[in-house]
Amino acid sequence: MLFLSPAPSLAKYWIRPWSLLCVVDLSGNVSLVCVVDNLVMGVTQLHDVVYVVRWGSSSISRFNATTHQRLTDIDVKDLRYPLDIVACEQTSQLYVAERDKCVWRVSAEGADVQHWLPKSPDDTFKPWTLSVTSARLLVTSDVTRQLIQFDAVGDELRRVQLPDDMVPHHAVESPTGTFIVSLYNEQLKQHQVAEVNTGGEVLRQFSGSRLSPLIDTPHMAVDSHGNIFVADDRRILLLDAQLSLRRVIIDEHQLNNKAPYRLCYREQSGQLLVGLVGGGDVLVFDVLRR
Repeated sequence: MLFLSPAPSLAKYWIRPWSLLCVVDLSGNVSLVCVVDNLVMGVTQLHDVVYVVRWGSSSISRFNATTHQRLTDIDVKDLRYPLDIVACEQTSQLYVAERDKCVWRVSAEGADVQHWLPKSPDDTFKPWTLSVTSARLLVTSDVTRQLIQFDAVGDELRRVQLPDDMVPHHAVESPTGTFIVSLYNEQLKQHQVAEVNTGGEVLRQFSGSRLSPLIDTPHMAVDSHGNIFVADDRRILLLDAQLSLRRVIIDEHQLNNKAPYRLCYREQSGQLLVGLVGGGDVLVFDVLRR
């Protein structure tokens, strides 16, 4: 089972022009790693470096994941409104989604920066969020209601058209090759997590319960067993591979009543990186498999 060590209450909420990167250790202690400017829009980790993108900034902030030391920023010329960032262990590349515009590919140290996707100016490419699995990049487009998957060289593998009533927020590839999508169902007027096949057919879905429905699901993370971490309003849920609720793994008190916005799960270390709305604090929770 998955176990999360409890986190103490954090600082009182207020809007700030800077953000805190904190670590919650196994004893429940919170330590400040560093202060970064502006709201955090995405967080990821590649090897022993944590990367953070911020709204309205062309810089990717870097921190040593072990010592928490601030490293030299990566400047991405012409990047203005990043929405998400992911990392690929196999290729040692970072991918940054820019609002309704493109996906940037950036090397780990920033020596190579490319305006990577779309390859054709005629492509109706409106990236919103990203995920990566075994060097396959999955782009979620809320405007076109599509999931577009690319291989390591940027060739399109498949394009999944979702049902018209589904507005996707984020998608991840499951261990069985299907896609888990967090979305808003316009017909039912509710937030959902759905599993779809490569043809866009809905296989199963989860919308919470009558007493505790899903409120807002901007981001997810999945492990190799198909367990799914779902950011939902002021909590993080853990679903199993059948989209059944296992438990609330991080509650509103552990998040200091703030809403999780971006997730990055490091299965090897058992750490869940959480970017928060409202000031954009980034917390790192130790999650153990037992």
